[in-house]
Amino acid sequence: MRIVVPAGGIGGARFLRGLKTALGAEAAEADAGDTITVIGNTGDDITLAGLRVCPDLDTVMYTLGGGINEAQGWGRARESFTVREELVSYGVLPDWFGLGDRDIATHIVRAQMMAAGYPLSAVTEALCDRWQPGVRLLPMTDDRVETHVVVDDDAGRRAIHFQEWWVRHRAALPAQEFVEVGAESAKPAPGVLEAIAAADFVLLPPSNPVVSIGTILAVPGIREAMAQTTVVGVSPIISGAPVRGMADACLSAIGVETSAAAVAAHYGPELLDGWLVDVADSDVQVEGIEVRSLPLYMHDPESTSAIAAAAIELAQELRD
Repeated sequence: MRIVVPAGGIGGARFLRGLKTALGAEAAEADAGDTITVIGNTGDDITLAGLRVCPDLDTVMYTLGGGINEAQGWGRARESFTVREELVSYGVLPDWFGLGDRDIATHIVRAQMMAAGYPLSAVTEALCDRWQPGVRLLPMTDDRVETHVVVDDDAGRRAIHFQEWWVRHRAALPAQEFVEVGAESAKPAPGVLEAIAAADFVLLPPSNPVVSIGTILAVPGIREAMAQTTVVGVSPIISGAPVRGMADACLSAIGVETSAAAVAAHYGPELLDGWLVDVADSDVQVEGIEVRSLPLYMHDPESTSAIAAAAIELAQELRD
C-alpha cells in the first residue's frame, strides 16, 4: 500500500502518528518510502536571525521521531530558551517568536546545508536520518514560497508574514487576503509528483484547508496530480468550529463558511472523493463527494488511529 499525505503542522502530524498505528506491522516492516509519503507545507517557513525555520516540516519530523513537546504540539520536548533570550536582547529576533535551544540546532544544520547549496528536500532527508520518522517526508517544493497576509491596522493596509499574523497577532487582525509569494513559479520538489502518481490514494488530514493544505495545492502540478487518484479528507471543522487553531479566521478571509460541508465544497468534487465528518455533522451532504461520519476528536492514540483507519477504509472502498 502506498499512501500520500499532504500535511501542515500539529493536526497533520498527529493524524500521521495515528495512520502509522492503524497500518501497524505493515508500516513498521516496510520501507518508509513504500508506505507513507508526506508532502509538507513550506508556506509557513520564515528566516529569523539568519536561520531558515520550517515549522510544519519540523513538527511532523519531531512528532513522528519522538522529540515533540506533546503539551503544545510544536517545538522540542525538554526545551530551554537561553539563545532566544540573547538574540532578542541583540534585537535580531522578534520577541513574539519562540525558538528553543534544541530547535535552533536543527535550524543551524539546515542553514549550513542550504548555504552549501543543498536543496530543502535533501536537507529534510538528512535531518530525518536522525529522527527516523518512519515516513518519507518531502517539502512541497525546493523553491522559496512564503504565505503573506494582507491586513488593515493602524499602519494602513499592508502585508505581513503569516507567522507574524498567526503567532504575534493570534489571527486577530482581520485578513483581507492570503498571498502565496513564489507559489506560481514554484516546482514540486523531487519525488512529489512521482509519489502521488504511484499512490493507492491520498489522505487529507485535518490540517488548515487554507494555509496548510491550500498552500500545498497552490504549487503548480500538485492539485492536478492528486485529482487523478482517490482522495479522502478528514474535516478540520466540527460543529462549525475548528478542531484546533484559528482556521475559521482563514476561511472567513477567503469567503468560505466555517463548516464541514463548506470546506468539502471548497476542495471540490473534482479533487475530493470522500470526506469524513464528526458525528455532530452527520447530516452533512456534499454533491459529488461520499460523506461518512464518526467521532473525529483526536483525544488519544487510539481515537486518532481509529480516524486514520476509517480514512483508509473509505479510500479503499472508493478506489475499488
